[in-house]
Amino acid sequence: MIGTTGLQALRVDCIVGIYEHERHVRQSVMVDVEIDYDFAAAAASDAIADAVDYDGVARAITELAEQRGFQLIETMAEETAAMLLARVPVATRVTLEIRKPAAVPAAACSFVRVERTRA
Repeated sequence: MIGTTGLQALRVDCIVGIYEHERHVRQSVMVDVEIDYDFAAAAASDAIADAVDYDGVARAITELAEQRGFQLIETMAEETAAMLLARVPVATRVTLEIRKPAAVPAAACSFVRVERTRA
């Protein structure tokens, strides 16, 4: 019973960017994450221990972004996807979209999207 759990528009305030002014002031990025896994154990037990804890996922994403201080959202996406596959052993696939609203004044946001599967 493969299903998907995730978060939409997780706001993370962090240092991200290549320009000097971006390296000193936190800015918001929005993260959408989808994690595919077999729901059978969680559905049968109705216990968080058998499910993906999306609150823990949100904390892990936030901590990585805050501690790392990425220059590129591409790097942020790759490292976040790898971290989630490592921390969530039941995950078979992770899909991430990271949006940076303040990147281009004439655009609503810039974004990257990655999809990684467990090897």
